[in-house]
Amino acid sequence: MELSKSKTLFERAIKSMVGGVNSPVRAFNSVGGNPLFIERGKGIHIYDVDGNEYIDLIGSYGPLILGHANPKVTSAVKAAIDKSFTYGATTLGEIEMAEMVKEAYPQLDKVRFVNSGTEAVLSAIRLARAYTGKNKIVKFAGCYHGHTDALLVAAGSGLMTMGIPSSAGVPEKAVNDTLIAQYNNIESVKSLIENNKNEIAAIFIEPVAGNMGVVVPEMEFMKELRKVTEENGILLVIDEVMTGFRMKFGGAQDHFGIAADITCMGKVIGGGMPVGAYGAKAAIMDRVAPLGDVYQAGTLSGSPIAMACGLATLKELKNYDYERADQLGKQVKAALLNAANENGITIQVNQFGLMVNPFFTSVAVKDFETASTCDTKLFGNFFWAMAEAGLYIPPSQFETWFLPINITDAEMDVLEKRINKAFRTIA
Repeated sequence: MELSKSKTLFERAIKSMVGGVNSPVRAFNSVGGNPLFIERGKGIHIYDVDGNEYIDLIGSYGPLILGHANPKVTSAVKAAIDKSFTYGATTLGEIEMAEMVKEAYPQLDKVRFVNSGTEAVLSAIRLARAYTGKNKIVKFAGCYHGHTDALLVAAGSGLMTMGIPSSAGVPEKAVNDTLIAQYNNIESVKSLIENNKNEIAAIFIEPVAGNMGVVVPEMEFMKELRKVTEENGILLVIDEVMTGFRMKFGGAQDHFGIAADITCMGKVIGGGMPVGAYGAKAAIMDRVAPLGDVYQAGTLSGSPIAMACGLATLKELKNYDYERADQLGKQVKAALLNAANENGITIQVNQFGLMVNPFFTSVAVKDFETASTCDTKLFGNFFWAMAEAGLYIPPSQFETWFLPINITDAEMDVLEKRINKAFRTIA
């Protein structure tokens, strides 16, 4: 695989950009080697600057669920651009987009658009604290909710330990009110509630964790989590930035038969443009300015270009067969397991709709601790074997694969053959 142009660009990039990238995972630190520089994409395929072709199983980490340069989405964006880029005023597209999101998430009365998932979660923290009059929040070890200070923490030595900042520049005071629970362990949640009575404003959770790989919680855990939050006057904030529209036209919370008090969204609702959102019942959302006393604003929130891109994407997704989408995920899972088994390599594969992740471990992965048992060095070899075979996957053992929803049967056949080739290479 020729990468000379990518290498030249990376040498140029590191002179002007931090680490040569604008997001850490792009630096390939966890897999080694030179980052790939992508030039263009069409359908489920992308092409790097050296002319190498790959089936894209990242989808820009989620938003490109329809693949690259979808004709209807591209047409909608071009039409919006021809009118102008932004107005600093409300447009019809924002209303239509809000109505579409509410159709997908009927538990919401009102929505506020922002520019990223991080911004949506940051706003949800402030809103939850204002609405409940409490300050403490709970997150789960291994769940990622963007780089906001209050949630950029990892678990301490025990479940009762306060959060410890996991980034320089995050003062301890910023996480003094952040508590860490264990994913898939309801007793850890109950212990935190018992030891912090009437002090917890909200519990934040990814309904399917996507930044320790794909970790699907037990159905009973999610239902019990909803029950204990209601019983203790705690808001349940469900972060659907990754999980939205992966299993159905809507969110993962529908799969578990529960409804969040506040729902956070991002990635896919922008269709490739920077869009996030948070929403809830009117009683909660009406605390947000200009109706209420919770201030949150953004000059480019609800950008007409971003709304056009997101709306076109959601209109297309509304017409897709999600039973087939889930079957695509199951086919890729089976292909990974079969190829690994044939080549004497032990892996676990977790899947939720269009989200898939292979774990190079013999341990069933159900939380942060079990995910940490993976052989990351072997994964690094696997990453490059996949690239050589023409498959573009996240350069991290703990990042979710996001499958495009429109993979054809013929494309799936090619994908399976390339997976087999990669496993033969590392065997």
